[in-house]
Amino acid sequence: MGNQMDRLSHLSYAEVPTVDPNGVDTEDGPRIGVSYIFSNDDDELEDGCAVDGTEKDPNQEEKQYDQRDEVECAVYNRDECIYEKSAKSASLEVYSPENLLNKCNAGDLVEFVATGQYPHWAVYVGDFQVVHLHRAEVKNSFLTDASQGRRCRIVNDLYKFKALGSDMVVQNAMEQVGLKDRELSWRNSECFAAWCRFGKREFKMGGEIRIGKQPYRLKIFMSDKHSHVLEFQSLEDMIMEKRRNDHLGRTAVLQELATHFSSVGEIKSANKRPRTSLETT
Repeated sequence: MGNQMDRLSHLSYAEVPTVDPNGVDTEDGPRIGVSYIFSNDDDELEDGCAVDGTEKDPNQEEKQYDQRDEVECAVYNRDECIYEKSAKSASLEVYSPENLLNKCNAGDLVEFVATGQYPHWAVYVGDFQVVHLHRAEVKNSFLTDASQGRRCRIVNDLYKFKALGSDMVVQNAMEQVGLKDRELSWRNSECFAAWCRFGKREFKMGGEIRIGKQPYRLKIFMSDKHSHVLEFQSLEDMIMEKRRNDHLGRTAVLQELATHFSSVGEIKSANKRPRTSLETT
């Protein structure tokens, strides 16, 4: 056996306990703590694979992007909102790569999206080019090539951290070109691009110690009045879960949550200890 460990796979919501959405710790209730510390880079599934990880039929028509299937959410570090993606907080409009080039400035963060795929992030460095982490290597590519036919948008404002100057963002990105495999300090393209723009170590692998109370909360908006909250010990773990949800899409995430709530209801009835997993906003 040695020190080798199998890849840690994600548990469905029906298989893990939920956290009090109001952030109140209870002595009798276990806390959720899904960790991706041993999981592989989710960018392996960004292109060429279906949601279940199997190879797509090359003759099958590529799925289109559907904004209605976006998973709207917010992320909190303790009481501070550090990320928010919703139609109310920012424009989620997407463009063709050719049209986006007219809107990009050096240092911008670009997100490529398609239904049933992980979002792919990149740093625009000027001259129609981006730097991005793709398949365990930091590459310098033309934006149109990096898109691989996906729609795209500028996402500078999703994370609420103070950005570095555009020259420093570009420098951070360009200095990493060519790094691959074990030389990498980021688990996926989003962590890499966000680190280039904000310079925060929390975006790097092992940038935070996973002990004690989980300081990060991922709030998934289920409807205008209800949301579901998960807690994590690191920003990296939270991003992995958020990206998993983006990969699945809103419809599948809501179905997964519905299954979880049904299981929780059955447990409540059996134990006769009423608890709620919903938050009313």
